[in-house]
Amino acid sequence: MEETLARTSEEDPCVVGVSCGSSHSVALLSCDVVASWGRGEDGQLGHGQADECLAPKAINALTDAGIESVVCGAEYTIAVAPSRGQVYSWGWGDFGRLGHGDCNDVFVPRPIEFFSGRPVSRVACGDTHTLVVAADTGELFTFGRNQNGQLGLGHTNDCLSPQRVVALQGERVRSVACGSEHSLAATESGAVFAWGWGRYGNLGDGESQDRYLPTRVVGLEGVRVVSAECGWRHSAVVSEDGRVFTFGWSKYGQLGHGDHLDRTRPCQVAALRHCRITTVAGGWRHTMAADSAGNLYAWGWNKFGQLGLGDMDDRSVPTRVATGALAGQQVALLACGWRHTLCVTATGRVYSWGRGVNGQLGHGEEQDLTEPTLLSSLSRGQLRRDAILATADGDTDTGLYVAPADRYAVVPGADEPYGNGSAAVGAVPSMSLLDVQEEQQQQQEQHALVEAGAGAGGGEEGRSPKKARISTELH
Repeated sequence: MEETLARTSEEDPCVVGVSCGSSHSVALLSCDVVASWGRGEDGQLGHGQADECLAPKAINALTDAGIESVVCGAEYTIAVAPSRGQVYSWGWGDFGRLGHGDCNDVFVPRPIEFFSGRPVSRVACGDTHTLVVAADTGELFTFGRNQNGQLGLGHTNDCLSPQRVVALQGERVRSVACGSEHSLAATESGAVFAWGWGRYGNLGDGESQDRYLPTRVVGLEGVRVVSAECGWRHSAVVSEDGRVFTFGWSKYGQLGHGDHLDRTRPCQVAALRHCRITTVAGGWRHTMAADSAGNLYAWGWNKFGQLGLGDMDDRSVPTRVATGALAGQQVALLACGWRHTLCVTATGRVYSWGRGVNGQLGHGEEQDLTEPTLLSSLSRGQLRRDAILATADGDTDTGLYVAPADRYAVVPGADEPYGNGSAAVGAVPSMSLLDVQEEQQQQQEQHALVEAGAGAGGGEEGRSPKKARISTELH
């Protein structure tokens, strides 16, 4: 979540930002409170326990902390407090995605030491990796899992601490996005770069292969891109004049082109050509967009009603969402989880729909909803600071949960080789692969190989029990 609404007085608070993880949700309130709900097994709610929350609950540790943006990864969360010069992370820590230099789960928000005192403008979270943009320089830092090169460092070793993406030297990054295992960055010059897992064409470079370094997205000549967004295996970019281009995986119609064909290059979504799109959000297999008039559109997978159209039928072209309580409302903010969706209207009303099995919709129950449903406890006019703070019943800091013995993460030492595949470079700005590897190696000399039991490297055989379980649940 990067965009926020204008803040209101403490006497009339409202939600100014929302973000969704795989099965949890987070809201930033104008009264300096952050609330979370949904699945909490891995600590991603920040309440100090591993319990689910079926309704929004304030995160004690972040109250009055000056938080201005909150972003969810699949099973973890990151918050930025510019006034304090802090970036906090918590949740599932496998592969170093929390940036604390280890693989521990964290159950309450913990500052990332690397970013202490450093201004941060943008954060994006994937399944297991994280991107952070420095506000003063526009430089990009990455950490977490790197099996498919999604960190953009020229190799495939995981990183437990933030590393600068040297290959983007000379570019100022303005927007970043993470898919499951791929990454996108839009720069101030209007260019877009992609890297990581690319076998469905989701990197937009005309190929279907992984890239270990940022590679220029092709086919956008003359188009100035202002924002990038990723779904699980698909990508979308929005141009300055409000056009939407999508590419990657389209098995469920999530690209919006009226078919189920993957695209390896950006293709404009024709059904939205008469709209000026301002916001796009990508879920696991679905996509949502809002235009300048506040109209909401949905397409892709709809097994749990996450499109908000009142049914469970997939759509391969953008379809206007005008059902249920959202009818006639103007959407200002939008977020997609793997199988659920949230939005905030211009009047401060919050709606949720889709999969609700873990309470991620926030309505106090575990029921799927096929239409946008008002989340009254967070909606303007009914939201009260004292009431939401009362939900935080004394967070219990359980400290760090050390993962089972067969969970691991790898950070290369100075004498260890980089990667184990062909690093396809593509159109990388200004630096050769050798230059990048040399500088990245210097950055990582202070780290050692970290193992917690069985195996090393980034192969699927080394996946943690939780990772394997989640994959089984989703299919």
